[in-house]
Parts: sequence; structure tokens; C-alpha cells
Amino acid sequence: MPTETGSQPTSHKYLKVRDYLVALAAEELAVGDPVPSERALTQRFGVSRMTVRHAIDALVSEGVLEKVQGRGTFVSAPRMDFEVRLSTFGEQMQRLGLSASTTVLDSGAVAAPAEVAAVLGVSPGAQVHHLRRQRRADGKPMAIEEAWIPVALAPRLFDDGPPPSLYDALRTHGQDPQWGEETLAADIATREECELLDMSENSAVLRATRRTHGDDGAVMFSRSCFRGDRYQVWVPLAPPHVPEKPSRPSPAPTTSKEDS
Repeated sequence: MPTETGSQPTSHKYLKVRDYLVALAAEELAVGDPVPSERALTQRFGVSRMTVRHAIDALVSEGVLEKVQGRGTFVSAPRMDFEVRLSTFGEQMQRLGLSASTTVLDSGAVAAPAEVAAVLGVSPGAQVHHLRRQRRADGKPMAIEEAWIPVALAPRLFDDGPPPSLYDALRTHGQDPQWGEETLAADIATREECELLDMSENSAVLRATRRTHGDDGAVMFSRSCFRGDRYQVWVPLAPPHVPEKPSRPSPAPTTSKEDS
């Protein structure tokens, strides 16, 4: 096993391996191609296997490479920016030039669970349209989406089956989505989610919880689970608006009894 010798810091050697793999993935290899083995890299750069593993693990966490247990390390598909805007999965994929497809996992009218009812502002047990779907981009699983819509807002919403776009269907039924609020959180996927998203056990996911509002209140509540290795959150930042602090008024001059 090669050992690291010489005066060059280990961090510099790690960066050499990392930069080599980044250039290899960007310029010579295609998505899904294998990268050189740890043994080949240790021999090429004269570093320890731990240094090579450090470089590979860093690129896996950045989404450049992907490890497949029992097979090796491969070039990963580039991560997509998670769009913090009121748009649908299909619209996002269209902007990226990808083909969106869907598998319906469950659909129908159900009694609203307490949490869903509270978010939508309806009574617990009120009828809501429920839809759970697996979402794919160019045939590859990307997300699992689950949504609830009050039946009272659009009783015939699912008459022709689950619509391809819930937002478009709501607009057709006079419930135009106007704005929304969304919470993002990192988490570990459940076993079922790993199977649906074609991920290894204990993989990371990005969870998004959204409430969409129309003119007269909430029209939809949704939860989505996105592959953590295929998404990154991009948020534009603006300088904070700091209001001008009013100057503190000077205290009024005091007067003594002799002055009065």
C-alpha cells in the first residue's frame, strides 16, 4: 500500500486527487461512467487510500460522483436547483429540458387528517382530494409528492382521474393559486422512499412542505420528498434593507431654580 512521503502537505495531495477527478468527470467521462479505482488512484498519485477515499467522499457529497455498493464509483448526473417558486414539477423539468413522467401511487377522496385539516382551514374529517405520485425526469425517479385539496373547493376535480397538473386543474375549476409558503428540511429516507426513488438504504432526501393559497385562503397542502443527491437549493440573496435609525433626540437642557 503506498504511503505518503515527502514534505508536501496531505491536504495538497487530497486536492490534487480531487481536482483530477473533477476534470475527469467534466471533460472525459459521461454520466454513469466509472472513475478509476481507489487502488489505481493511490498508485497514480502516490498517496494513501485514506486520502483517495477522502477526495472521493467529498465529491460524492457534492453530487459530482455516485457510489454504488458492490459496483464502484461513477460520474453522477448534475444536481438540479430546487426552485423556490410557485411552480409544478412538470414546469421545472420543462425549463431544464427534461421529460417529466408520473406514476400515481394513490388517489381519491379521503377524510382529512387533523394536521391536514388544520393547514387547509377545514374541519377534521372533512372530505379532501388526496393524490400521491412518483415523479420522474427522463425516466429516472426524482421525487415523491403527496397533496390534499378540499373537495368543497372543486368537487369534480378528479372526475376524469388524477389531473397531470394540480395547479392547472385548480385554475380550470376557478381556484387560481396565487402564492404559497414552503418549508425545506433535510432528512433520511424511509425504506419505502428508498425503493420508490431507487436509492440505497439510509440515503438523504430533501423534504418540502407547501401550503398554496388562492384568493380566499388555502387551496392545497402538499408534502414532497426529493432525492438528496439530485437537488441543491439555490436562493437569490439581496442586501438587507436596514432602515435609517432615527437620531436620538438630545435631552432638553436642565434649568436650575436660580435660572427660573
